[in-house]
Amino acid sequence: MATLAETALAGGRIAAPRTSRRLGLDLSRLPRMDAAELLRRSALQLADADIVVDLGDSIGSGHWWRGFATLGALAGAALALGSNLPLLPGPVPAKQPPALQAESRAIGIGPLALGSPSAPRTAPTGLARRLAEAPERPRVDLSANVGSGGLEAALRRAGVGRDDLDRLFSELRGVASPSGVKPGTSLNLVLGRRESKAVPRPLEFLAFRANFETKVEAKRGADGQLVVKPVAIKIDNTPLRVTGTVGASLERSARAAGLPASVVQEYLRQLGYALDVQRDVNRRDKFEIIVSHRRAETGETEMGKLLYAGLLNGRSNVSLMRWGDKGDFYWQTGEGVRKGLMRTPIAGARLTSGFGMRFHPVLGYSRMHKGVDFGSPTGTPILASAGGKVVFAGWGGGYGNVVVIDHGKGIRTRYAHMHRIGVKNGQQISQGQSIGQVGTTGLSTGPHLHYEVWQNGTAVDPRSVKFFSGSTQLGGADLGRFKSEMARLKAIPSSD
Repeated sequence: MATLAETALAGGRIAAPRTSRRLGLDLSRLPRMDAAELLRRSALQLADADIVVDLGDSIGSGHWWRGFATLGALAGAALALGSNLPLLPGPVPAKQPPALQAESRAIGIGPLALGSPSAPRTAPTGLARRLAEAPERPRVDLSANVGSGGLEAALRRAGVGRDDLDRLFSELRGVASPSGVKPGTSLNLVLGRRESKAVPRPLEFLAFRANFETKVEAKRGADGQLVVKPVAIKIDNTPLRVTGTVGASLERSARAAGLPASVVQEYLRQLGYALDVQRDVNRRDKFEIIVSHRRAETGETEMGKLLYAGLLNGRSNVSLMRWGDKGDFYWQTGEGVRKGLMRTPIAGARLTSGFGMRFHPVLGYSRMHKGVDFGSPTGTPILASAGGKVVFAGWGGGYGNVVVIDHGKGIRTRYAHMHRIGVKNGQQISQGQSIGQVGTTGLSTGPHLHYEVWQNGTAVDPRSVKFFSGSTQLGGADLGRFKSEMARLKAIPSSD
């Protein structure tokens, strides 16, 4: 029986057999098919056949195992054929010298993550010679700050030599005082080229702030000598006027307004001469403080001493101004404010216990409290209520460390429970002078000052004792100048 291909080649048509023994059919009646039609139908059957098996589907079935076997056969054939293929030989580049490698690496971007340089680097030529050490820079620009050792020590640390220091300080005479340069002052200097490392670099330029109103510049001239030139700084000396509301604390409100602690303490001390800060000041009162103030054209500011102390409470307004060579304060009428005992011997302290009968917190029973107590932190300065002579300074039993001052005219004051005593027996002291520090020695439950006033041997309430005379009074032309100056200060616009 001829094959399908032989039949197709012989006549181009396929003659169907007349009968089918297997099926018992007469095949002569079936239509005849040529070779092209047979190939077309075979191709359609192959297209419908599932040749590529999805190994992720129907895992373990017979269809899946057929696909797995097909994959294994293809992989084995690839390995068998590929193992016999020879490798193609190629040229091996010569190894570059280290200098060329560095040059190539510098212009590459691949190693940037490993810290490779990105700027081009040229390999040295035959003219390059290795140096024994790296050459020094021709000049060095430095910045330094003056420390606790002063200007000279700061310049030595920066590398200025002894000869340049001597010439510099010689030129500074008459221009600025080196000892007046404050710690923290900035120094800008330039050191020049030197012949060898065995000698210091020469000082070529130096600039610093000698004081608030003067800047100093030192520069080496063409002749090699240092020339020092002062540069004046314009200063505005208009005093600073600060006003505000007392609020919960006069001291804290004044500090919150930007005033330094020294000015606020002086303000409270002067108010203490004029009124009882504890009783005569409330939270709605207005304070007015004027201080000397300097403002440089470069932006720096500097606060000085208290010039004016005012308090507006609608009842007993206070207007005090500094006047005279001694710096004493006077009322707006020209009367000196220091005319008697200070009402509060601690600036800004709070009254914690009054004068009279009370229950003693340590002894546990009621007895006469012959003074008043002012609560304040340990170490707060205690001020003498008036000038006089110290008649006792030492341990006083339940009073702890105590100081007693005789002010004359039968008046004495006692300051008890001190942490530290700052005066001695027989010492003459002035009003407002610090005589010790607040503490809690003796029969005391916490840091405070127990303050007593004795008049002719009898304890009296310090807040009600009558002032004794002794104040000064301005008059004549001096009083006129005083009032004009006070009017000028009060006309200054407030900073708030």
